[in-house]
This record gives sequence, structure tokens and C-alpha cells, in this order.
Amino acid sequence: MSEETITADEPTRRDFIYVATGMMGAVGVAAVAWPFIDQMRPDAAVRAAGLPVEIDISAIEEGQAITVTWRGKPYFVRRLTGEEIAASGELGAGDMKDFQPSDERISGPADAENQWVVVSANCTHLGCIPKTVENAPEGWYCPCHGSVFDSTGRILRGPAATNLPLPPFVFASAETLVIGTETAGA
Repeated sequence: MSEETITADEPTRRDFIYVATGMMGAVGVAAVAWPFIDQMRPDAAVRAAGLPVEIDISAIEEGQAITVTWRGKPYFVRRLTGEEIAASGELGAGDMKDFQPSDERISGPADAENQWVVVSANCTHLGCIPKTVENAPEGWYCPCHGSVFDSTGRILRGPAATNLPLPPFVFASAETLVIGTETAGA
């Protein structure tokens, strides 16, 4: 009968069992812990209800308006033409129900001219969605009850009493608008 001498440098079957058991234990702990960690994330409904929305505005032409959804509500993003900006600037307090200077409603990225309007797409009378009008100074017409808003969302005539509200937004870059940030429009 021969005797083998095992030195500490050589792995044994017992060492393999220790390592394998430790690895299985670590995998088991991770498998048990993952549901507890994962449940801390907000669910899809919460994320959809409040996360900011990034919009690529590089393809929007002058005079064009798009509708985006944030928190389940529609918003208009409109790139004004020079004529629309001039026409909205000519309107005074006597031309509208809820006067607000047009330069407070027109904004833009820091490195570009101010020619963007971002407003709620719900009429302030009963919540209908106004239709886009192509002639300045009128910008939107509510087909339900006849409210007319200028191209910056200020009420000109009709049963609506207030302007279309401005959502919180910022321009992240010259090509990206973010609706739903804590910092109000630029």
C-alpha cells in the first residue's frame, strides 16, 4: 500500500466542495435579495405619470406645431415664424382677456433665437383640444365652444377665461426640449 502525501499547495476535493458551496450560497442570497431590491423601483404607471419627456425639436419647421404627451395630458410645441412673433408682439391688453406679454411666453435654447412656444393643449374653458390655425395672430381655435388663442396661447376671444398654461420645461440643447423638469421654461 502506498501512501500519498498531500501538501497545502495542492487543491483537494474538500477545497472544491467549500468553494462550490460558498458560490451557491452567494447565488442564493442574491436570488432572495433581488425581489426586495427590485420592488423599490417605481412601477411603470408612476414613471409614466411624472418623468420628464425629451423631445427632439430639430425636425420641426418654422410655423409647425406638434403635440406631445406628458403626465397623460397633451401639450403643443410650436416653432413660430417671424410673422407670428411680430403679430403676437403687436397685440395689446385690449386685444385679449388675460393679458400677458408675448415675450414671457416665447422662449428658446440659450444659443438660439427665441421662437418656441410650449403650452397645454387643453382649452381653459372645458378642456377640449384646440385645432391649429395657420394665420397669425390666431394660433389655435377650440371647435367645441369657439375660443380663439393667439400663436403664443393667449386667449383672444371666446368663453375661455385664461391663457393656455405653460408646463415646466427647459431646453437641454438647441435640438432637445425637456418637458416636466422642476425648472420652469427658459
